[in-house]
Amino acid sequence: MTLFGPRRARGPHAMPHNPPKEDRPYWLILLLGIGLWLFYQVWTIQIYAEVLALLSKGIVITVMVTLVAYASACALGLALAVAGLSRFILLRQASRFYVEVMRGIPIIVLLLYVAFAAAPAMIAAVNWLTGWFGVEPWRTRDLPLLARAVIALTLAYSAFLAEVFRAGLVAVDKGQIEAAQALGLSGWHRFRHVVFPQAFRTILPPLGNDFVAMVKDSSLVSVLGVSDVTQLGKVTAAGNFRYFETYNVVALIYLTMTITLSLVLRRLEARLKARQEK
Repeated sequence: MTLFGPRRARGPHAMPHNPPKEDRPYWLILLLGIGLWLFYQVWTIQIYAEVLALLSKGIVITVMVTLVAYASACALGLALAVAGLSRFILLRQASRFYVEVMRGIPIIVLLLYVAFAAAPAMIAAVNWLTGWFGVEPWRTRDLPLLARAVIALTLAYSAFLAEVFRAGLVAVDKGQIEAAQALGLSGWHRFRHVVFPQAFRTILPPLGNDFVAMVKDSSLVSVLGVSDVTQLGKVTAAGNFRYFETYNVVALIYLTMTITLSLVLRRLEARLKARQEK
C-alpha cells in the first residue's frame, strides 16, 4: 500500500498493462449534428442560399490552389530533404539555407513579395535571356496572380515539408539500407523500394496535418485578389452588408473541406497500420 493507493504488482504474476482503447468519436457525432443543422439553415433560409450560390464559384479555385501548391511543395520538399542528407556539403548547406530562410518569413509576406517583387524581377531576367534570341518579351501582367499565389505557397510549404521528409528518411533503420546495398541495389532502387516506403508510413500523419493547414492557408491568396472562397466572401459581404450570414457560410465551407479531409486521412492511416501489422 502506498500513499496514493495499492502498489502495482511486479514480476511474472503482474497484470499486463493494456494501453487505453481509442475513444469513440462522440465529437464527430456532435459535429455532424451541428453540420446537418447548419446545412439545413443554408438550404431553407434564402439569404444563406444566395450566399452559398455566390461562394460556390470560389470552391474550385480554393481546391485547385491547394492541390497544385501542395503537390509542388511535396516534390520540392522531398528534393530538399534528399539534398539535406547528401554527402556533398554544398547541397547540404544550400538545403539548410533555403529551409531556414523560408521558415522565417510569414506566408502572407512571402505572398506579397513573390507577387509584387520576385515575379517582376523573374520576368525581367527571362526577357533579358530570351532577348538574345529575338523572342517577344513578356509583360508582368502575363503572369496571373493565381500562378504567383501558387508559387508563393509552394515555396513556403516546401520548407516545412522538407523537414518532415528528412525526419522520415532518417528514421529508417540503417541496417535495412545496408542489407539492400549488400544485395546490389542501386541508390535509386534502395530509395524507391526500401527507404521511401518505410519513411512514408512515418511521415503520413504530419503530411496530412500540413495538407489540412494548406487548405486553410489557401485563404491568404485573397490578399492578391484571387477569387477563392475568402475573396468572394469579402466581396459578397461588402455588397449585401450581411457579414454574419456571409462569414458563417465561409466558415462552414472551410470546415466541411478540412474535416472531410481529416477523416479521409485518418482512415488511410488506419488502413496502412492494419496492413503493417499483418
